[in-house]
Amino acid sequence: MPEIRFDAASLYREDVFTDRTAGTIRRLIPVQVNGEPDTSRAVLYSGQTQLLTPGGVLPLGFEIEATSLEDAIARFPAAVQEALNQAIEEAREMRREAQSRIVVPEAGGMGGGGMGGGGRIKL
Repeated sequence: MPEIRFDAASLYREDVFTDRTAGTIRRLIPVQVNGEPDTSRAVLYSGQTQLLTPGGVLPLGFEIEATSLEDAIARFPAAVQEALNQAIEEAREMRREAQSRIVVPEAGGMGGGGMGGGGRIKL
């Protein structure tokens, strides 16, 4: 097993806000090892939501570039849209990769009406 260490220099206090409809916003406030705010690092915001699709629930998690909770709330819809666009593009890329793995049997040797080359699919 690898040695597991808690990084005391990267501590954050987490506040979670939700409207119980659109999703949640997490505010990560940097803190020192004694629990006091660490003003040398920026406060981080992230969002989470779920979208219903024909294939089921699609969870989305994303960073929100914001300077305050009010700013994060205002930027939430655009961040959801960006995360959704990225998820759609990743799904398209996965589909393209899966399609490129489909291999057509070798051409040639088709004389005499049978499938030449044994009709094997090479992977």
